[in-house]
Amino acid sequence: MAEETKTLNCITCPMGCEITATLVDGKITKISGNSCPRGEKYAKEELTAPKRMLTSTVEIEGGMLPQLPVVSKSVLPKERILDCAMALRSVKVKAPVHEGDVIAENILGLGVDIVASRDML
Repeated sequence: MAEETKTLNCITCPMGCEITATLVDGKITKISGNSCPRGEKYAKEELTAPKRMLTSTVEIEGGMLPQLPVVSKSVLPKERILDCAMALRSVKVKAPVHEGDVIAENILGLGVDIVASRDML
């Protein structure tokens, strides 16, 4: 039986609680240090299936700038963020683009769209 202790800083609110999680054989057995239920949820997710938003840019033709800022519409698995960013390197769009327009639908089959995060005329 291998016991491990991990310390995390919760990012769900400005409190920034320092959360301690105890894992036995890779399974969470105890979570402490959170001041609200959101901290416990965050710690469980971060230790079992971490997710992140992706912010990046893609090339745009005919826009007032050469790059269009984009963002994932929801969270992506943390281990796939780099793969998604690499996939966006080959994406080129034409102006005009409006904030919220889908730039890459269902990126890498993960069920998450990449959308424009600003208008570009």
